Amino acid sequence: MTETRPTGRTSRRALASVAAAALIAGGAIGSGYLPAATPAFAQALPKSPIEAPEHPPGSFAGIVSKVKPGVVSVKVKLDDSASSDDDDGPSQGRNLQNVPPQLREFFKRFGQNGPSGMQPQHQGPRGAVGSGFIISADGYVVTNNHVVDHAKTVQVTLDDGRTLDAKVIGKDAKTDVALLKITEGSNFPYVQFGKSAPQVGDWVVAIGNPFGLGGTVTAGIVSARGRDIGAGPYDDFLQIDAPINKGNSGGPTFNVNGEVVGVNTAIASPSGGSVGLAFAIPAETVQAVVDQLRTDGKVARGYLGVQIQPVTQDIAEGLGLDKAKGALVDHAENGTPAAKAGLKAGDVIEKVNGDTVDSARELSRKIAGLKPGAKVELSYLRGGKADTATVTLGAMPTDGTKMASRDDDSGNGQPRLGLQLAPAGDVGLSDQGVAVVQVDPDGPAAAKGIEAGDVILDVGGQSVSRPADVATQIRAAESSGRKAVLMRVKSGKGQTRFVAVSLNKKAG
Repeated sequence: MTETRPTGRTSRRALASVAAAALIAGGAIGSGYLPAATPAFAQALPKSPIEAPEHPPGSFAGIVSKVKPGVVSVKVKLDDSASSDDDDGPSQGRNLQNVPPQLREFFKRFGQNGPSGMQPQHQGPRGAVGSGFIISADGYVVTNNHVVDHAKTVQVTLDDGRTLDAKVIGKDAKTDVALLKITEGSNFPYVQFGKSAPQVGDWVVAIGNPFGLGGTVTAGIVSARGRDIGAGPYDDFLQIDAPINKGNSGGPTFNVNGEVVGVNTAIASPSGGSVGLAFAIPAETVQAVVDQLRTDGKVARGYLGVQIQPVTQDIAEGLGLDKAKGALVDHAENGTPAAKAGLKAGDVIEKVNGDTVDSARELSRKIAGLKPGAKVELSYLRGGKADTATVTLGAMPTDGTKMASRDDDSGNGQPRLGLQLAPAGDVGLSDQGVAVVQVDPDGPAAAKGIEAGDVILDVGGQSVSRPADVATQIRAAESSGRKAVLMRVKSGKGQTRFVAVSLNKKAG
């Protein structure tokens, strides 16, 4: 079975690593997951002293000679909090409860049985290695958060062989970016971020420290952009086919001009080695994070205060939309910017400051890409009518869970759809809505996940309190020519969600 694996640390016990918070990353290309990067400190520095000699056409040697001095190996000794029994393998100290589920098994498996023969095993403090790159002459270094997470001490080894101490300036788990500062020396060779995003098919060169073998160069192309690998709310990875392995985490991917276009973070592999599926954080995301980390030591993201879910095709039909696009508001939290601006459950957000929102995930990226306090104009549909709202964003809570996308389903209520209904108050389930008393397992509502004990709060955007109200709204949807009816349903666990149930299927 093919798994997505981080490319990060190589531990002394196992050699595998690439910690997984690595897969927590941000914003659509062009929109960003974070406030627009304004690295004034970088602009004020002199041009990199690294220059490339002439080389034959088709050779990457010129690029490599230009940028390789700015790439470093990162060596970490872990603090005592990394000794938990739950923190096995490449993560070397990461609590697996905070690691994406698809990576936990990988860390457990390779924690004791990683590749052998590449690094000596011996007693002493546990450590890990990864990659990084210098972005300024005064020694600021970019790497992955998961490479330096739980670090007690950090050292970087330069291309000329020098090993120097460094300190962690700041980390951001959501994008898996960390900023270090070399604490001794000056006038370091450094590399620069690209001025534009790469296109699919562009050549790229990756340099890093795979399996502890520093200064390794590989090449390939950008295979895809905007990859969502299920790692976090802001996934928007570049996919590249340049060979990337454990220890490459935090290392740069360069374009043919020698500019950084991505930070290598994860691989998808059935074996743990490279099979041509590697993922890098886009440079524009990294720049924005680094700018905040250098200034504030942390990252602040905008907060809207809504729970959202995707607009599927059947939900679009239930709402009378031409296309399944936008983000459906499932719930606006009381007292949040969204609630204060008047957003309600059932609204479909289509644009942010005039930029089209194609999906719920893209809305999350766009909002998180703005700073707290920013004023944004949201364009949305309510009951088929277009409207706008101006919202002043708040600061995202530390748990960052308020803008989760959900794909849950539920149904509606009319006997031919396979439901028996009763006023929720009559059966003691709620003081509002219509309770689902019984579900025909062969009916269309059951196919959408409706269960006995669920409470239907509204149908077609209208509140319901009696079974007759549900039937009325279903007939109204049919009369308007819709193929599905949209309902908001509260489960027995108290969670609400929207469900579109087809109107052209009849229960037996």
